[in-house]
Amino acid sequence: MEIIQSENKRQATILPVQIIGSPVLRKKALDIDKNYKDLPEFIENMWATMYDSDGVGLAAPQVGKSIRLFVIDAEAMSEDEPELADFKHVFINAKILETWGDTYLFNEGCLSIPELREDVERKENIKMQYYDENWVFHEDVFGGTQARIIQHEYDHLEGILFTDRLSALRKTLLKSKLFSISKGNFTAKYKFKLGSPK
Repeated sequence: MEIIQSENKRQATILPVQIIGSPVLRKKALDIDKNYKDLPEFIENMWATMYDSDGVGLAAPQVGKSIRLFVIDAEAMSEDEPELADFKHVFINAKILETWGDTYLFNEGCLSIPELREDVERKENIKMQYYDENWVFHEDVFGGTQARIIQHEYDHLEGILFTDRLSALRKTLLKSKLFSISKGNFTAKYKFKLGSPK
């Protein structure tokens, strides 16, 4: 098992990422409370897993926990979009209240669907409620790429993958590719877990 050392000297575990075909990715995740068992350690493990996988976001269902929690750190995208330099958040029990603005295409990928990227339509702005890792309540508005990343991770809490948002024709064309990925026919440098045996 891979272990990394965290800033506060607690060892963080790198968790396996669930791959498309895993049932947990299709469940609607449940709210938690501040007494959720080992929550600080789990959040730390999520950060470790996300960084090890070169992701900018990771949702709890992607590491096998059907709870309403995701983490985002978009600093890796800040060279092209400076406003993302400090966009690092933990979102607990998130609820999107409203989406508005132009719908636009953006090329998305997902750690749970390796080696596949597609253009996905999403709204430009969102308003949402959530708790942070200290159980402070927030109601915030996000726009642009910040809103895009949040919507992608939020979809995981609803049992939705980005490929579900493609056109019917595109989904049909990708069906065999997605099935192949679900059986482990891909290369990934990070730890992963298939939903069913090869």
